Amino acid sequence: MMHVDMDPDTQYIKICTTTGNSILGRRAFKSKVGSSEDTKTCEMQRTMLKDGQVVNVIYTPAIARLFDSSADFEFVSKEIVKCIGMAKDGIHAVLIVFSVRNRFSEEEGAEIHSLESLFGKKVFDYMIVVFTRGDELEDNDETLEDYLGPECPKPLKEILQLCDNRRVLFDNKTKDAAKRTEQVGKLLSLVDFMILQNGGQPYIDEIFAELKKRATKLRDQQVEVDSLKGYSKREISELKEQMKKSYEDQLKRSIEMVESKLKETTTRLEQQLAEEHLARLKAEGAAQLAQIKSNEEIFNLREKLERGQRETEELRNGVPKLQCPIL
Repeated sequence: MMHVDMDPDTQYIKICTTTGNSILGRRAFKSKVGSSEDTKTCEMQRTMLKDGQVVNVIYTPAIARLFDSSADFEFVSKEIVKCIGMAKDGIHAVLIVFSVRNRFSEEEGAEIHSLESLFGKKVFDYMIVVFTRGDELEDNDETLEDYLGPECPKPLKEILQLCDNRRVLFDNKTKDAAKRTEQVGKLLSLVDFMILQNGGQPYIDEIFAELKKRATKLRDQQVEVDSLKGYSKREISELKEQMKKSYEDQLKRSIEMVESKLKETTTRLEQQLAEEHLARLKAEGAAQLAQIKSNEEIFNLREKLERGQRETEELRNGVPKLQCPIL
């Protein structure tokens, strides 16, 4: 995901280390070979653009497996709340990253659709699809338009429609500085245009709003306690500890709420995929039966034709030839 303010402060929440590093212009996020993506925690890095805009990229490895039933729901829920806390005032852009090397599946499409259950339909107004491995398309003399041509999977077309066809292509391997600058520039231009489309308003759902409200309340209470007169340092420390505990309890409830919603959404997604798989099997079975029936009908017709030909030949051979008498 990515959050961009029109003042110098911008924030990004992302999924991929290499794309995040491309945006930052340096190897800020380090990915170790063989490490498990779903056990890493969220991380934020920052860079400043030439125009003074500050870009905060939030790497979200665990959230990449939102609807994986084998993932730790509690851990993922904590990461979601943590990311929301990092984004603070909301998100202006959400990046969904796909590799052109891999075929986009119906399951992936269903997972993206399920984001609506977790974050609301409005989240698609802030979404951009980033395709990586642009070097492989270039090696095959293909463009992104070629890749998204007639053979583009239907689920991917549907996701692009949800995103109002906002998409960019990244080559994260290129050593060409001009090319790196150009592709990041295209992405940021698309973000700026999307900000205008959304009236400059960031994406904020009920979790965002609640966490922001609680954080603001805690800050105000701390300021109020600091200004109290006639209390010992110990009493003030105890008051702050009580406020901190109250905030942590509220944070825990937020995590539990996200976890409950995540489990519910995952269960619904699994049920939907199972039903679609069953429907697909039934359709394939019906098609096979129709083909078998068609083959049987063709066989029967051919057999009837051959039998008719044999009977005609037998009749022809069985009729005695008429001899013309000479008178």
